[in-house]
Amino acid sequence: MRLPVLLTCLLAACLAETPHPCESPLFLSGALTVSTQNEKLWTYAKYLYDALGRRVRLLELGTYENKTFTYDVLLLYREATMYEIHHHNRTCKKMPLKVEFYPLAIPKDATLLGQAVVGSSSGPGQGLLVNTWTGELPDKSGKYSSVVTEFGCIPVNTNYQTKEFGWVVTSFFDNVIGIEDPNLLNPPSFCSEAERMEDQKEPVDFFSLFQSKK
Repeated sequence: MRLPVLLTCLLAACLAETPHPCESPLFLSGALTVSTQNEKLWTYAKYLYDALGRRVRLLELGTYENKTFTYDVLLLYREATMYEIHHHNRTCKKMPLKVEFYPLAIPKDATLLGQAVVGSSSGPGQGLLVNTWTGELPDKSGKYSSVVTEFGCIPVNTNYQTKEFGWVVTSFFDNVIGIEDPNLLNPPSFCSEAERMEDQKEPVDFFSLFQSKK
């Protein structure tokens, strides 16, 4: 009788260890880089992410076609509004935001490519267990791959295809669960007088925020 019981326990353990699509924490902050296959764009950004309130703040420094730019943008998806913030002269541009909010998550229809250890598995604390997923972009325009940690579903790396730039690579690092200063996810006081620019072309996706200064 012990053998069937042992086999059942082993099967349950294997099933418990099978990675499943997941959602990242509701509140995250950290840094990321974005680069393109055709080498037109490279940018570094600090980010604040609030999935509960559907708010994202990006403070960027990068180059587009060998021209340097800085960019500070606040996206308020519930209000369908985007603020381009200029602290040097205390002004803001207020623009419509008509794109859908996509939380940091692995879609339920994603396919698991595999599990790996980043670093070393030789000893405790020497490596990070991650899962790599792949699937089709929502608009079916190409494929994506995404790497997240097995524990916590913290984003590590995302790649996806575009017609104009080829593969776009986003790498996350210095991630922290939580937001130290939630006020950064609210428009600065000097933005209250900004007029909404309805004729301004709104970004069509997350990546377009990194090429708005081209």
